[in-house]
This record gives sequence, C-alpha cells and structure tokens, in this order.
Amino acid sequence: MPMPRGTELPAAESTRPHGGDRGPGLEPEDFEVVPARHYGRWVASLAVLVVVLQFTHGLLTNPVWEWRVVASYLLSESIVNAVGVTLQLTAYATVLGFSLGTVLAFMRLSASPVLRTVAWTYIWVFRSIPMIVQLVFWFNLGALYRELGIGIPFGPVFASVESNTLIGTMGAAIIGLSLHQAAYCAEIVRGGILAVDRGQWEAAAALGIPRLRQMRRIILPQAMRSLLPTAVSEVVSLLKGTSVVYVMAIGELFYQTQVIYSRNSRVIPLLLVATAWYVALTSVLSVAQFYAERRLARGVDGAPPPSPLRRLRRVAARPEKPAAPAAGGPR
Repeated sequence: MPMPRGTELPAAESTRPHGGDRGPGLEPEDFEVVPARHYGRWVASLAVLVVVLQFTHGLLTNPVWEWRVVASYLLSESIVNAVGVTLQLTAYATVLGFSLGTVLAFMRLSASPVLRTVAWTYIWVFRSIPMIVQLVFWFNLGALYRELGIGIPFGPVFASVESNTLIGTMGAAIIGLSLHQAAYCAEIVRGGILAVDRGQWEAAAALGIPRLRQMRRIILPQAMRSLLPTAVSEVVSLLKGTSVVYVMAIGELFYQTQVIYSRNSRVIPLLLVATAWYVALTSVLSVAQFYAERRLARGVDGAPPPSPLRRLRRVAARPEKPAAPAAGGPR
C-alpha cells in the first residue's frame, strides 16, 4: 500500500535488514550453521553394511565352503593350465573377432548395397544363433564337409584335405567363438564410428587427406573413446563365455573344475576356485580399461583423470581447514 509523501519509517524498522528475521546489527557470521542431516541415507547405509557383514561372516564361518580345499586347488597345475587355455581362447577370439568385426562395420557403412546387405545378414544370423549351438556345429563340421579344397568356384578342385585334420577341436572352438564375436564387434565399431562428428569427415576431405589416412589418423582415434568401454565389456563377456566350450571337452577352466569335482565330490570349493580366477581375470581387464580410457582422455579433458593411487595421495596431503572463531570472539 503506497504511503503519503513525507511519511518516514520508524528508526527500528529502517535499520532492520531486508529478507530476514535477524535483529538490528547482526552479521551473517553471528548465526550458527547447522549441516543438513540425511537420516534416510544413514539408515540405508547401515542396513547395507549389516547385510554385507552377515554375508562375510557366512563366508568365513560356514564349513561348506571348505576354504582349505579352495586354497589347495587354486594354484594347482591342472587349474593353472586350464586358465592358460581360457586366456588362449579369449585372445584368439578377441583378435579375430574384432578384425572381422571391423571389416563388417565398414561393409555396413559402405555405399554398396551388396556389401551392406551381406554384412547385415551376417550380423543378424550370428547374433540370432546361441554360441553353444554354433560351437557344436563347427565341432561337427566334418559330418557336413568331409574335405575342404582349393580350386575354381563351381569348377575343378586342385587340392583338398580332410576337415577333421584341418580343423581340430581347438580350431573349431576358436572359429566358433571368433565368428560369434565378430557379429557383436561389428556393431560396437560401427557405433563408435557413427559417434564421430560428421564435420571431422568433411574437414579431412577438404584438406585433401586420403580416405584411408582419414580413417586411420582422424576417425578411429576419436571413435576409440566411445567404443572402448563397450569393447572391453564384450571382451569380459567373451572371457566368461569361453566356459561353454566344455561341450567340446576342451580343458579350459570350467571344464577342468568339473573334471576335478566329479572325482572328489567337492563341488562348492571347486566352483569357488573357478569363480576366484574369473574375478581376478576380469579385474585385470577392468584395470586395463581404466588406464586405456585415461590415456585416450588426455586430448579431450585437458588432463587425464587421476589414478586411484594419486587420489589417495591427494587426500592424504590435503591441508586441514582452520578452526572457525568462537562466537563472540574477535573478528
């Protein structure tokens, strides 16, 4: 409500600060700061901590786990050799799968309708069939084609060899894993390439850079930042997926643990041995992913994210905050 001219506010009201209930002459430092208390978060954290402690207590005290048996087989010769076979399958399938998947990704991005159709059909078929079915198929390839030869298409064959001689059990497993992996790797690589801004292609073409060099020096390095997390996750899935080759009686980690516990009936401890090795191997891949992402982020974020060790050093070297002055003390 407007006031008539010449009317003045009382002195007590004119000296009161606007927007608050504090009295005259009080400063912001005179008020007590009360931190926000998240009681729901505390209750949830306590409940989760109790569940974790109960689970840990059960792991340590339940005699069914038989930790002595786990320790005796964890580094045994048969288990370590089986881990080597698992790593060998993973390495071969990763290299061959990503190599073929990269070719399929470029075929899907090609202007040729024939190449696009063939690549799309391959990805559709191999993603539709379960891995175990593909492995059994390649394991029984000799029943379909007794001989594999080289010659003129639809013409005479110059040289041939028996399928079982050329492709053994290990070869069939590597072929099945690689072809299955290539279908997923193709989509990962294609997604990473499409994530690169179109202006990068246009700028490289405007500078007269050859197409192959554009892809090798400009597009792929930028695509790696977006496809790396998904690619490592796919490798982790492949590492665990090698366990399905037990149907081919290959002595990888899971098959070897099955052989051992079928003899001594210690099922739970042997499964824990396999679990411990899978966790260790996937942890190594996760650490490698962290440092690879850290290296690729150098040119984007200005500085790579700090490593866990550097974060601990930073927290330890953080100076203590000075104590706040007491209420009513000197300012």
